[in-house]
Amino acid sequence: MIVMATGTFDILHPGHGLYLEKAKELGGRDSKLIVVVARDSTVHAKKRVPIVNENQRLEMVKLLKPVDEAYLGHKTDMFKIVAETKPDIIAIGSDQKFNLEHIKNQLKIRNLSPKVLRVENYYKSNLDSTCKIIKKIKNTSFKESTFKDC
Repeated sequence: MIVMATGTFDILHPGHGLYLEKAKELGGRDSKLIVVVARDSTVHAKKRVPIVNENQRLEMVKLLKPVDEAYLGHKTDMFKIVAETKPDIIAIGSDQKFNLEHIKNQLKIRNLSPKVLRVENYYKSNLDSTCKIIKKIKNTSFKESTFKDC
């Protein structure tokens, strides 16, 4: 069974790894996990300016234990990669703001038939999102000597 998970994966944290682990589990014991990393242009349009560029984010995702394959998303049609890879399941993270019914309708229009399932409650901590990490960095007072190696 092939499971597809998607995301930005900017400033990797344990929540990313656990999301991908839980996504892969949706397919059962011998499933294959394909991860689609959002393009910089998509991140910029839908979230914010990415901290880490798309090629480096893709490289990092490929190194994660649950990941069997990883690709950059398409620049204009997010469903094109679904047609190319033909997953059985598309896993949506609990913090991703996708409308599942809209995704299901778009898949049906394109004659694609994967199940769309939301991964629930996969990680909770003070720094469980890239935005929280960025905010903490912005709000931390660092002494000049802290950055002598930078």
